[in-house]
Amino acid sequence: MKLTFLALITLLLLSAPTISAERPNILFIFSDDHAPHAIGAYNGWLKSVNPTPNIDKLAAQGMLFEKSFCTNSICGPSRAVIMSGKHSHKNGFMNNGNSFDWKQQIFPKLLQKAGYTTAIYGKSHLKGKPQGFDDWKVLPGQGLYYNPDLLTPQGKIRIEGYCTDIVTDLAVDWLKQGRDGKKPFMLMVQHKAPHRNWMPAKRHLHLYDDIDIPEPNTLFDKWHDNAPPARFQELEIDRHMHLNFDLFVDLYPEFDGDAIKGRYDKSAWRNMQRMIDA
Repeated sequence: MKLTFLALITLLLLSAPTISAERPNILFIFSDDHAPHAIGAYNGWLKSVNPTPNIDKLAAQGMLFEKSFCTNSICGPSRAVIMSGKHSHKNGFMNNGNSFDWKQQIFPKLLQKAGYTTAIYGKSHLKGKPQGFDDWKVLPGQGLYYNPDLLTPQGKIRIEGYCTDIVTDLAVDWLKQGRDGKKPFMLMVQHKAPHRNWMPAKRHLHLYDDIDIPEPNTLFDKWHDNAPPARFQELEIDRHMHLNFDLFVDLYPEFDGDAIKGRYDKSAWRNMQRMIDA
């Protein structure tokens, strides 16, 4: 029998006779576009270049999903499925152009009713104001890596720093002093990294200068013997990645990104405009 995440949460609530401090806390960590081949626990081919010791430790001490299937891999729809426990045609969010109906039943609301305190920080990508959370600070849309804006119950704010650090700090601060310590908690920590465009923190700019990264076997594959989704995907270096916006050739502050026409992800250039002298 296959259970959705929402169904598992429901069973958890029904199985506990009373609301008490012994009820399990739930920490949900989401790294965006983080493929299995870049995670050591899944024996990814990049594990020697980009080790993931903490994720691997969690896997060794917990559970590893080796036969899991993605309901919908697109950014927003995947998050809508997790929130609602329903397929995309049921939750109403089928592509990134849709808006999520926060009035529908989602698992954070069920946890609140069962006595949990809840929060979400980072990338939501579902549009609208999150419901079912006692506190939230989410990126508008895809969000920026450097000095990002965040939407909050009190309005939009801007926090200086690198997005991954900011989201992590918000979550840790809430755990230490922001939550109701008398209640069990459910915290969603949702990073935008390593989503395109790939822009590291300043301290990591030269991390791979002396490392040879192996070419994947599929680097020059034309996918002729594969199903249409593989043939028509849009993340190939030669056909889809822009020299400036993706590969960072001549991406300097005076570069006029708006002057270049076409369907490109220009968030790298917009990040450059957001950077301060420091």
